[in-house]
This record gives sequence, C-alpha cells and structure tokens, in this order.
Amino acid sequence: MSVKHQNQRQLAERWDVSEATLERWRSEGLGPLYLKLQGRVLYRIEDIEGFEAQCLHKSTSARVAPGTLAGGVA
Repeated sequence: MSVKHQNQRQLAERWDVSEATLERWRSEGLGPLYLKLQGRVLYRIEDIEGFEAQCLHKSTSARVAPGTLAGGVA
C-alpha cells in the first residue's frame, strides 16, 4: 500500500494560493493535517481531500433550522 503525498509547492498550485499562505495556515492551526519529516512538509492526499470536502458549501446564507426564520421565530 502506497500513501500519496503532495509537498507545499504542489498543494499551493492545486489550490492557487501562495506557499506563504500555507505556511501561515500551519502556524495558525488551519488547513489540512500535515507531516513534517526531516524538515520537509508533506500533505497526505487523503487529508487534502478530506479538508476539501469539509469546505464544500451549498449556499452563502446562514444555516437555519427547518420551520424557523432567521430570527428564530417559527
């Protein structure tokens, strides 16, 4: 079994963000899980895809429980 990885440059290209953004996210505890091996930062594909799945949205509106209005009145 082979685990696939992407390095910081590859992930930055995948998401069209700068490498500095990924570095900042790591320092702030944001973004996908990462490995740091002998000074190299690697991201497992499964963690990247899991993070992408968590970022999926259907709407820009706030989530409201069915049967209620935004103010909480039914």
